[in-house]
Amino acid sequence: MSRVVHPIEQESYRRLRARLDTSHFPPLTRAVVERVIHSAADLEYATDLVTDEAALERAYAALHAGAPVVVDVEMVAAGITRRETVCQLRDAVAGPDLTRSAHAIRLAYEQVGPGALWVIGNAPTALEELLTLDADPALVIGLPVGFVGAAESKAALRESGLPAVSNVSEKGGSAVAAAALNALLYHPTSYSDSPFEEKS
Repeated sequence: MSRVVHPIEQESYRRLRARLDTSHFPPLTRAVVERVIHSAADLEYATDLVTDEAALERAYAALHAGAPVVVDVEMVAAGITRRETVCQLRDAVAGPDLTRSAHAIRLAYEQVGPGALWVIGNAPTALEELLTLDADPALVIGLPVGFVGAAESKAALRESGLPAVSNVSEKGGSAVAAAALNALLYHPTSYSDSPFEEKS
Protein backbone atom coordinates (compact mmCIF):
# COMPACT_ATOMS: atom_id res chain seq x y z
CA MET A 1 0.00 0.00 0.00
CA SER A 2 1.42 3.37 -0.99
CA ARG A 3 1.92 5.99 1.67
CA VAL A 4 -0.22 9.13 1.55
CA VAL A 5 1.90 12.17 2.24
CA HIS A 6 0.18 14.91 4.25
CA PRO A 7 0.29 18.42 2.73
CA ILE A 8 2.08 19.74 5.84
CA GLU A 9 4.86 17.22 5.32
CA GLN A 10 5.11 18.15 1.65
CA GLU A 11 5.38 21.82 2.58
CA SER A 12 8.01 21.02 5.21
CA TYR A 13 10.13 19.30 2.59
CA ARG A 14 9.63 22.18 0.17
CA ARG A 15 10.89 24.65 2.76
CA LEU A 16 13.77 22.36 3.73
CA ARG A 17 14.92 22.20 0.11
CA ALA A 18 14.52 25.94 -0.28
CA ARG A 19 17.05 26.39 2.53
CA LEU A 20 19.37 23.48 1.76
CA ASP A 21 20.41 21.93 -1.54
CA THR A 22 20.30 18.16 -1.10
CA SER A 23 20.31 17.29 -4.79
CA HIS A 24 23.96 16.19 -4.74
CA PHE A 25 23.26 13.30 -2.35
CA PRO A 26 22.61 9.85 -3.87
CA PRO A 27 18.97 8.69 -3.52
CA LEU A 28 18.91 6.77 -0.22
CA THR A 29 21.43 9.05 1.45
CA ARG A 30 19.28 12.00 0.45
CA ALA A 31 16.19 10.28 1.82
CA VAL A 32 17.88 9.64 5.18
CA VAL A 33 19.43 13.10 5.47
CA GLU A 34 16.22 14.89 4.58
CA ARG A 35 13.99 12.84 6.88
CA VAL A 36 16.38 13.28 9.80
CA ILE A 37 16.48 17.03 9.18
CA HIS A 38 12.70 17.07 8.80
CA SER A 39 12.28 15.28 12.15
CA ALA A 40 14.57 17.65 14.04
CA ALA A 41 14.30 20.91 12.07
CA ASP A 42 18.09 20.91 12.25
CA LEU A 43 19.93 21.62 9.00
CA GLU A 44 23.29 20.79 10.60
CA TYR A 45 22.55 17.10 10.15
CA ALA A 46 23.39 17.57 6.47
CA THR A 47 27.07 17.68 7.42
CA ASP A 48 26.89 15.84 10.74
CA LEU A 49 25.45 12.55 9.44
CA VAL A 50 27.74 9.81 8.15
CA THR A 51 26.21 7.40 5.65
CA ASP A 52 27.23 5.09 2.83
CA GLU A 53 24.95 4.66 -0.17
CA ALA A 54 26.00 1.09 -0.92
CA ALA A 55 25.32 0.07 2.69
CA LEU A 56 21.95 1.80 2.55
CA GLU A 57 21.05 -0.04 -0.65
CA ARG A 58 21.79 -3.40 0.97
CA ALA A 59 19.90 -2.42 4.11
CA TYR A 60 16.95 -1.23 2.03
CA ALA A 61 16.78 -4.61 0.33
CA ALA A 62 17.01 -6.47 3.65
CA LEU A 63 14.37 -4.28 5.28
CA HIS A 64 11.88 -4.74 2.46
CA ALA A 65 12.60 -8.46 2.41
CA GLY A 66 11.41 -8.67 6.02
CA ALA A 67 14.58 -8.43 8.13
CA PRO A 68 13.82 -7.79 11.83
CA VAL A 69 14.07 -4.25 13.19
CA VAL A 70 15.45 -3.91 16.71
CA VAL A 71 15.20 -0.68 18.72
CA ASP A 72 16.84 0.28 21.98
CA VAL A 73 13.86 2.06 23.55
CA GLU A 74 10.10 2.26 23.13
CA MET A 75 10.36 5.89 22.05
CA VAL A 76 12.18 4.76 18.91
CA ALA A 77 9.58 2.05 18.36
CA ALA A 78 6.81 4.63 18.68
CA GLY A 79 8.31 6.59 15.80
CA ILE A 80 8.36 3.57 13.47
CA THR A 81 4.71 3.18 12.60
CA ARG A 82 4.83 1.00 9.48
CA ARG A 83 6.83 -1.91 10.85
CA GLU A 84 6.81 -4.15 13.92
CA THR A 85 9.94 -3.76 16.02
CA VAL A 86 11.71 -5.69 18.76
CA CYS A 87 12.47 -3.91 22.03
CA GLN A 88 13.60 -5.87 25.08
CA LEU A 89 14.10 -2.97 27.48
CA ARG A 90 11.15 -3.95 29.68
CA ASP A 91 12.66 -7.37 30.34
CA ALA A 92 16.22 -6.12 30.80
CA VAL A 93 17.95 -5.82 34.17
CA ALA A 94 20.98 -3.74 35.04
CA GLY A 95 23.99 -5.49 36.54
CA PRO A 96 27.28 -4.44 38.14
CA ASP A 97 29.00 -3.93 34.78
CA LEU A 98 25.97 -3.80 32.51
CA THR A 99 23.36 -1.12 32.00
CA ARG A 100 19.75 -2.03 31.46
CA SER A 101 19.98 -0.71 27.89
CA ALA A 102 22.99 -2.93 27.17
CA HIS A 103 21.24 -5.98 28.61
CA ALA A 104 18.24 -5.24 26.39
CA ILE A 105 20.51 -5.41 23.35
CA ARG A 106 21.80 -8.82 24.46
CA LEU A 107 18.26 -10.09 24.92
CA ALA A 108 17.21 -8.75 21.54
CA TYR A 109 20.13 -10.42 19.81
CA GLU A 110 19.20 -13.72 21.44
CA GLN A 111 15.73 -13.26 19.95
CA VAL A 112 16.51 -12.10 16.39
CA GLY A 113 20.02 -13.40 15.67
CA PRO A 114 22.15 -12.03 12.82
CA GLY A 115 20.94 -9.95 9.88
CA ALA A 116 18.66 -7.47 11.67
CA LEU A 117 18.48 -3.71 11.35
CA TRP A 118 19.37 -2.09 14.67
CA VAL A 119 18.03 1.38 15.52
CA ILE A 120 19.67 2.96 18.55
CA GLY A 121 18.62 6.49 19.43
CA ASN A 122 18.96 6.78 23.17
CA ALA A 123 21.70 5.01 25.12
CA PRO A 124 25.37 4.97 24.10
CA THR A 125 25.79 1.82 26.18
CA ALA A 126 23.27 0.05 23.94
CA LEU A 127 25.40 0.83 20.90
CA GLU A 128 28.58 -0.14 22.75
CA GLU A 129 27.03 -3.50 23.66
CA LEU A 130 25.93 -4.16 20.11
CA LEU A 131 29.51 -3.69 18.94
CA THR A 132 30.64 -6.52 21.25
CA LEU A 133 28.22 -9.01 19.66
CA ASP A 134 28.64 -11.00 16.48
CA ALA A 135 25.40 -9.50 15.22
CA ASP A 136 26.25 -9.34 11.49
CA PRO A 137 23.70 -6.53 11.09
CA ALA A 138 22.03 -5.49 7.87
CA LEU A 139 22.43 -1.94 9.19
CA VAL A 140 23.12 -0.14 12.46
CA ILE A 141 21.42 3.22 12.82
CA GLY A 142 23.53 4.50 15.68
CA LEU A 143 22.28 7.91 16.77
CA PRO A 144 22.38 7.90 20.58
CA VAL A 145 22.32 11.27 22.27
CA GLY A 146 24.16 12.75 25.24
CA PHE A 147 27.29 14.34 26.59
CA VAL A 148 28.67 11.09 28.04
CA GLY A 149 29.68 8.43 25.58
CA ALA A 150 27.43 9.34 22.65
CA ALA A 151 30.03 10.75 20.27
CA GLU A 152 32.54 8.11 21.35
CA SER A 153 30.15 5.20 20.76
CA LYS A 154 29.31 6.53 17.31
CA ALA A 155 32.98 6.89 16.47
CA ALA A 156 33.48 3.27 17.54
CA LEU A 157 30.62 2.24 15.28
CA ARG A 158 32.27 3.90 12.30
CA GLU A 159 35.62 2.34 13.17
CA SER A 160 33.99 -1.12 13.35
CA GLY A 161 33.35 -1.19 9.63
CA LEU A 162 29.74 -2.31 10.12
CA PRO A 163 27.12 -0.92 7.71
CA ALA A 164 25.88 2.11 9.54
CA VAL A 165 24.21 5.48 9.77
CA SER A 166 25.77 7.64 12.47
CA ASN A 167 26.65 11.23 13.22
CA VAL A 168 29.75 12.92 14.54
CA SER A 169 28.37 15.15 17.29
CA GLU A 170 26.74 14.37 20.64
CA LYS A 171 23.27 15.09 19.32
CA GLY A 172 20.87 12.42 18.16
CA GLY A 173 17.89 10.88 19.87
CA SER A 174 14.87 8.66 19.38
CA ALA A 175 13.11 10.88 16.84
CA VAL A 176 16.07 11.15 14.47
CA ALA A 177 16.93 7.45 14.78
CA ALA A 178 13.36 6.49 13.92
CA ALA A 179 13.41 9.01 11.07
CA ALA A 180 16.48 7.38 9.53
CA LEU A 181 14.76 3.99 9.52
CA ASN A 182 11.53 5.50 8.24
CA ALA A 183 13.42 7.03 5.32
CA LEU A 184 14.26 3.50 4.17
CA LEU A 185 10.73 2.26 4.86
CA TYR A 186 9.02 5.11 3.01
CA HIS A 187 11.35 5.34 0.03
CA PRO A 188 9.70 4.00 -3.14
CA THR A 189 11.07 0.99 -4.95
CA SER A 190 11.55 3.25 -7.96
CA TYR A 191 13.65 6.10 -6.65
CA SER A 192 12.19 8.44 -9.26
CA ASP A 193 8.73 8.03 -7.72
CA SER A 194 9.44 10.00 -4.54
CA PRO A 195 6.47 12.24 -3.64
CA PHE A 196 8.98 14.92 -2.67
CA GLU A 197 10.72 15.14 -6.03
CA GLU A 198 10.29 18.44 -7.80
CA LYS A 199 8.61 18.02 -11.16
CA SER A 200 10.18 19.77 -14.13
